[in-house]
Amino acid sequence: MREIEITTQPVELYKILKFDSMVASGGEAKTVIAEGLVQVNGQVETRKRKKIVTGDIIEFASEQIRIRLVKEPD
Repeated sequence: MREIEITTQPVELYKILKFDSMVASGGEAKTVIAEGLVQVNGQVETRKRKKIVTGDIIEFASEQIRIRLVKEPD
């Protein structure tokens, strides 16, 4: 499982998939979510704007990522 660091939360699910290059575009991210191909914390998630926060685990295409919040240096 990989960790993805975010600096603000919450972040919408489709943006995480696109940001981490799990999909090629935001449109593709919205499609795979709507088709029920993405899980958040072990549950199928079909809301593309689902709010993702630190500790959430996202699964798609046999990949797992855990979200971790980091603070930007002052």
